[in-house]
Amino acid sequence: MTTYDTVSFRIERDKKAQLDVLAKSMDRDRSYLLNQAVDDFIALHRQQIAQIREGIAAADAGDFASDREMAEAAAKWRR
Repeated sequence: MTTYDTVSFRIERDKKAQLDVLAKSMDRDRSYLLNQAVDDFIALHRQQIAQIREGIAAADAGDFASDREMAEAAAKWRR
């Protein structure tokens, strides 16, 4: 069973009004949209942190592209 806590924060009036318009158009309440936004934020940043950690691990292991590999990749992008 999921438990909930209440969180309060300041938001610009215009943003709150836009949020309410969206909620009404989607037949949802404001809390639903805010929870969805927080879920998306958490997922995005967890993914970014994981990718950064993978990059750091690869760098620590000396796993770098060679000058030749970089030149070949750059040549493909110029086409």
